[in-house]
Amino acid sequence: MKSIAGTLAAPFPYFGGKANACELVWQLLGTPDNYVEPFSGSAAMLLGRPDGGGVETINDFDGFVANFWRAISKDPNAVAFHADWPVSEVDLFARHAWLVRQTDALKDALHDPEYFDAKIAGWWCWGACNWIGSGWCSGNGPWVWDGEKIVDRRKLPHLGDAGRGINRKLPHLSAGQGINRKLPHLSAGRGEYITEWFNLLYARLRDVRVTCGDWERVCKDSITTRHGLTGIFFDPPYDKGAMDYGAGGMGQGISSKVREWCAENGDNKQLRIVICGHTGEHDDLLRLGWKLHKWTARKGYALTDEAKENSDSETVWASPHCLHKRNDQGRLFEP
Repeated sequence: MKSIAGTLAAPFPYFGGKANACELVWQLLGTPDNYVEPFSGSAAMLLGRPDGGGVETINDFDGFVANFWRAISKDPNAVAFHADWPVSEVDLFARHAWLVRQTDALKDALHDPEYFDAKIAGWWCWGACNWIGSGWCSGNGPWVWDGEKIVDRRKLPHLGDAGRGINRKLPHLSAGQGINRKLPHLSAGRGEYITEWFNLLYARLRDVRVTCGDWERVCKDSITTRHGLTGIFFDPPYDKGAMDYGAGGMGQGISSKVREWCAENGDNKQLRIVICGHTGEHDDLLRLGWKLHKWTARKGYALTDEAKENSDSETVWASPHCLHKRNDQGRLFEP
């Protein structure tokens, strides 16, 4: 239930999670009255906050992500019930097909701030923990919903790598994956363990506002400075780097647009802003008084030179009014 940083962790793996950066980011943001996370994903930064409180808003464009966090904040026991299921390839395929068919309707329904679907949340979390690699519920894999049926778009079976070809997308069978990664040592079973975990998340998120949509919707004055000193943590899909970040590789210039917003708003004394990216990605902000800080991410499944390069290039840029580290002489210190 704990992340590397020692904070409450999401019960599903998530590419691009920022748990290792929590200590650095919260040193920069301090204790704002209001906190906004426009690209929440695994909500690692929110869950890693050392002292919650005030107004908190998390948002994600992915309806499955937003629905999970909203469902957890409303009915964790129902979500736990649907997430408690053994590893099964046939169920993974069937549930994936069913979930993909819910995508559009779910996103529309989430515009109601009180709406959530515990079954979708539980099944999505269960599948994310058993799916190998990225692409879970993205609709971009070899099996897609054409509006009437599941269509198999494979041309020839892939015979070169394990987990492909006639085995399709095999479930993840190794230890260390989400809700299946650890079982309690004593008499409690998996169901009790999942329920306890989800209720801990519920206690943390019960007063957090969860929205689903474009990132700019939660960066307006009505969501930010109207509530006082505001910390904003941006973790947009990267424009640079080779890692597949976000369902469907949804970079599409979003990172550049976020950087433009940061440049326009960085001098606001009511805002403390941190934006993530690979080395050099947001260096244009430095001429506006922003400071950069390096950190090292987890390398994920792939222990390759490419994965190491991406991990070692992780950087955050902090706006001028963040609480930048200082040395004993009181001068700015840039790690």
